[in-house]
Amino acid sequence: MFHRTQIPDGPRVISARLPGSRSVSIAAYVLAGSRQEAPGEVGVAHFMEHLTFKGTTAYPTSRAISEAVEGVGGSANAATDRESTVYWVRVPRRRAETAMRVVGELIVRPRLTDADIESERAVIVEEVRSYLDDPAEFCQLLLGQALFGMGALGREICGEESDIRALPAAAIREFWAARYRPSNIVVAVAGDLEHDEALSLAAEAFGTGDGAATGFDPAPSLPAGPRVLTGRRDTTQAQLAIGLPALRRDHPDAWNLTLLNAVLGDGMSSRLFLGVREEKGLAYDVSSGLVEYADSGALEISAGVDPAQLPAAIEAILAELVRMVHEPVPDDELAKAKAYLAGGLELRMDDTRHLASWLGGQEALHDRVYTLDEALRAVEAVTADDIQRVARELVRDEELRMAVVAPGRHLRGVERHLRLPR
Repeated sequence: MFHRTQIPDGPRVISARLPGSRSVSIAAYVLAGSRQEAPGEVGVAHFMEHLTFKGTTAYPTSRAISEAVEGVGGSANAATDRESTVYWVRVPRRRAETAMRVVGELIVRPRLTDADIESERAVIVEEVRSYLDDPAEFCQLLLGQALFGMGALGREICGEESDIRALPAAAIREFWAARYRPSNIVVAVAGDLEHDEALSLAAEAFGTGDGAATGFDPAPSLPAGPRVLTGRRDTTQAQLAIGLPALRRDHPDAWNLTLLNAVLGDGMSSRLFLGVREEKGLAYDVSSGLVEYADSGALEISAGVDPAQLPAAIEAILAELVRMVHEPVPDDELAKAKAYLAGGLELRMDDTRHLASWLGGQEALHDRVYTLDEALRAVEAVTADDIQRVARELVRDEELRMAVVAPGRHLRGVERHLRLPR
């Protein structure tokens, strides 16, 4: 069970009490991500997230921020996504007030000094370079461009190095002033805390203040990029990613797609893991996952393989996709996939950080907030026919997109293998 309150001109507060829990977690979602960036400010959402940890009114240095949390045994971090930026803190129950104060400071009272901006600019440039130097990260970036094009959904969330170097300090401050407003925030709290106490702490930490609407341009018609994108890297392992346009976040078939993904490539009992890795020995790591936005989405499959085995790996992955189309999932396999998803949900809900993220993410980004029991019923309601119907709608040869990062000699002609078997 959870409770929800909208503070007038302030944040939405949603909380779930876990009696007896020794920790409290707070996840604060700012409805501002890389998708809201205007031309000339690419990378500003991620830059903003970094800067908040450089110092605030009450905690003027990054050391003061970390000591406030780590000094009581807690942990804190943040992450920028396309449609939101989330800040989270987890502390012992008796330190809940400190945790809420820190989160509020990070979001609504950062210092944003010129010196901090310039020093963090160099740090973010190094972060961007690290992604490009990591073949797996680079491959995922290429697949994003192949599926979503070069716009806000396809480019790297951090932006490119040139974007970071050119981003004016004024644009960063304007982004914060317009979007990091109390009314544009969802605060989720999980732990042995009454809702009234969570509400009081949030009201004091965040205050009130209306902000600009956080709309964004609609997603392009997918797929929006080239059929195949490749990157040349002199590595001993090739990185492979195959994707298909899928469903928006709250599509009526969203739970059906979740089960399809579980059967296909989520976990060590999935078809991709058992078939591509265990039976054929073509990959050490192979899995599938879902990308979901307000108005679009994708099903993505990733694998690390021997460069010489790229053709065989591509064909094995595509064979599993086609199998989802032509064969209903057997009852016993579907039951195992449901048990895997349901059990994972139940276990995560015992952890205050996961529970806060569950509540906050749904409240901030979804049409509704599911209780655990409602989610379990939704999983159980999915049938083999539902999964096969969704597979037939999504798995089409002309929709396939692929990215490969490998030594140059192994990239020649690789696009020929991206064809669904008949």
